[in-house]
Amino acid sequence: MTIACLDLEGVLVPEIWIAFAEKTNLPELRITTRDEPDYDKLMRYRIGILDREHLGLNEIKEVISKIEPMDGAKQFLDELRRMGQAVIISDTFTQFAGPLMEKLGMPTIFCNSLIAAPDGKITGYRMRCADSKLTTVRALQSMGFETVAVGDSFNDLKMIRAGKAGFLFRSTPAIIAANPDVKHFTEYADLLEAFRVVMD
Repeated sequence: MTIACLDLEGVLVPEIWIAFAEKTNLPELRITTRDEPDYDKLMRYRIGILDREHLGLNEIKEVISKIEPMDGAKQFLDELRRMGQAVIISDTFTQFAGPLMEKLGMPTIFCNSLIAAPDGKITGYRMRCADSKLTTVRALQSMGFETVAVGDSFNDLKMIRAGKAGFLFRSTPAIIAANPDVKHFTEYADLLEAFRVVMD
């Protein structure tokens, strides 16, 4: 059996931190894993800005409540789930994911968690496991599953390359150019057909 493993932000929903950057007029928060491959460095940078600006979980959740899946994303995911098992493997956080999962039809998601004070101040984060996306697909493979993955960022590449097939979706020119052997798609219909070819 083959399991489809999907990144969340940039593949199914817009980037949360970019939406928050636009809402707060803090362009420095627009940096994502498309720009910075070191996730710990990126999160420490973000938390530092939030602390400086006295912003926290409550303000981010307010922005997330207004984020909708990208056009065609839910239909793509629904059809993919009709073909076989699909899980979302994301470096987002449980505190962010809930409203988005409801809008996507409650798919399974593996993600991380934030450390926050009662007033919503974010003080840190906990990764579910080290190198979480690769570790997760390796765990699925150890249980007898084959994996096919899609993502858009630096932190998706190990997951994409670890399975029997993998794809980039609406990625950056730099990431596409650096990984010419990975098929890249910009439309859900084409991505779905690529999954159809390799899913059992």
